[in-house]
Amino acid sequence: MGIRLPSVIHHAKQVLKLQSRNQTDVPKGHIAVYVGEIHKTRFVVPISYLNHPSFLDLLNRAEEEFGFNHPMGGLTIPCDEDAFLDLTSRLHSS
Repeated sequence: MGIRLPSVIHHAKQVLKLQSRNQTDVPKGHIAVYVGEIHKTRFVVPISYLNHPSFLDLLNRAEEEFGFNHPMGGLTIPCDEDAFLDLTSRLHSS
């Protein structure tokens, strides 16, 4: 019995997008981030992710590319959306 990875990623993507449907509503204990290299997609993630070493690597890349001037008005992470979804899926399951 195996796990169908595409369906897991699709489910994670749907959950994250549902959480970020209202652009001004970020639940307590969460942060909105913009992810993508060209087209930016908004996601809402738990702030507990900010302490995870893999997520910190993404934040360091964001700092190198954007410094503290984020063009989207929020935290922008310059990585592939699929890689971000893979990371958040792993963080959610741990």
